[in-house]
Amino acid sequence: MSGIAYSPVAASNINSSTWWIAGRNVAPRFDLKQLLLRRIPVLAWLPLYSWSKLLQDTLAGLTVGLTAIPQGIAYAIVAGLPAQYGLYSSFMGCFVYLVFGSCKDVTVGPTAIMALLSQQHVMRLGEDIAVFICFLSGCIILLMGLLHLGFLVEFVSMPVISGFSNAAAIIIGTSQLGTLLGLNGRSDSFIDAISKVVKNINYITPWDTLLGVSSMIVLVCLKKLPGKKNGTAFQKFLWVVSLARNAVVVIVGIILSYSLSSYGIKPFKITGNITEGLPYLSPPPFSIVSRNHTYDFMELISDLGSTTFSVPMIAILESIAIAKAFAKGKTVDANQEMLALGLCNIFGSFVRSMPATGSFTRTAVNNASGVKTPMGGVITGCLVLLACGLLTSTFEFIPKATLAAVIIVAMYYMFDLRIFSVLWRTKKIDLIPLTVTLLSCLVIGPEYGMIAGIAVNLILLLYFAARPGLLIEERVVDGLTILFVSPKQSLSYPAAEYLRERVMSWCDGRSEAIPVVVEGRHVLRIDATVAKNLALLLVDLEARNQKLVFWNWYEEARRTLISYDASLAMSFRTSGSIAQIFSGRSASIHVPRE
Repeated sequence: MSGIAYSPVAASNINSSTWWIAGRNVAPRFDLKQLLLRRIPVLAWLPLYSWSKLLQDTLAGLTVGLTAIPQGIAYAIVAGLPAQYGLYSSFMGCFVYLVFGSCKDVTVGPTAIMALLSQQHVMRLGEDIAVFICFLSGCIILLMGLLHLGFLVEFVSMPVISGFSNAAAIIIGTSQLGTLLGLNGRSDSFIDAISKVVKNINYITPWDTLLGVSSMIVLVCLKKLPGKKNGTAFQKFLWVVSLARNAVVVIVGIILSYSLSSYGIKPFKITGNITEGLPYLSPPPFSIVSRNHTYDFMELISDLGSTTFSVPMIAILESIAIAKAFAKGKTVDANQEMLALGLCNIFGSFVRSMPATGSFTRTAVNNASGVKTPMGGVITGCLVLLACGLLTSTFEFIPKATLAAVIIVAMYYMFDLRIFSVLWRTKKIDLIPLTVTLLSCLVIGPEYGMIAGIAVNLILLLYFAARPGLLIEERVVDGLTILFVSPKQSLSYPAAEYLRERVMSWCDGRSEAIPVVVEGRHVLRIDATVAKNLALLLVDLEARNQKLVFWNWYEEARRTLISYDASLAMSFRTSGSIAQIFSGRSASIHVPRE
């Protein structure tokens, strides 16, 4: 099942709209079967399913479920939602991704970043707004997938994504500090979270703090257990315990809290009542009543502002990045992943789900458990449904400090400090968008921080387009002195005036009028503005009695120049020697085409 089970068939990799047969351009026939196999991947791998794969998927699904349940409850609390919303958000994505997902490892559900982006709106407008965001995000993601707009995520660079992820880890981690220490109330931002802990330091409860810190230590120790998937029975046991460490810590916290409360001892703040039973199947809310005001559909979109687009964009980035990380060399169809993710959120909104996307932690657990197909997600979803129906009365005894410990430790491992040293070694200027994104997210907010990072990245991109690398030097060729100019990349209109000014500035610094050779072996294409400035450069040099030659240019760029000004054709040279061109001598300069 390894090749066919979870990837589209080979024919789906043909992206061209036509086939070349015997020198003729032949349009392919519409093949409904291939389209269905590409857009509904379950049809490709389900006929090849076997009992051995079901056994492996069941083990992986149960392991992921033990991680998904405590994480879902924790992320619902981060979003400001009742705990049961974490469970509502953890099962529908598993079922939908089974049909439309193309990566066997990906697990769709609530994540810390999605919870963070929903939090401010939930605090103002209540629970319904999270469901509305889920539906709206799903529609936008689905539309982008249908329009094949997956390429848009490529405009968000790795430094911006890392800056946002690190900022989210810091914001979410610090937001749980108060809960870990037994303090009441919620924080609205990173600065607010720190200030509230400092102001209320005298109200810290020792038992919650002790339980929270102990839970963090246990989680870190369990992660480092020397278990092996293919080792001895004891090593396998340690491996399973390490993977299910969140569930282990939460279960121990429940047992401890329940045991003490049965004797009338209640030293810990607990999650409290969790609504029992499965969510009702109902359409998402398209109007919300809050503070005696009814928000209709358009008012809700206006109130969400940048969240309307930031949530789906970040959900796409998370999910596709995770799919690529676990693809192991296989091609990931970004548009198909967007279709699957969009449908996961749309269907999820009918069961009161908050926004969902691919979860790195649960996907990593799924992969480590040896999942064979997306069928593992069905097992995870069924386990979550079982918890919704039967275990909610047990979950009310979960200590808040334990959930805070689970979140803080998860955020600790999400924080990537190594990226700073990597960028310092590779390209230091990439530290600018990384730092701007990180600081803006912490000070202004995660959505605006992401926008600020993208804006800085685009400014740098435009700057380098406007200031391309230029090699300008004097060369002596068999006694003939020339000014050799070689752009290091294709030229676009922001660089047009810059190239002309640099050449003229160099010429102005010399009293002797020497010939100028502009080499074009790195210039694949130019635009009309560049052509105009090169034509003006020819005029400027002729006024100084200097000759200009365009040497070794690609045909496309040459055609653009000649189309703008036919007189430039006389300045192009692709053969002969430089010395012969300028002085009739036989010496030459050889510039190889790359």
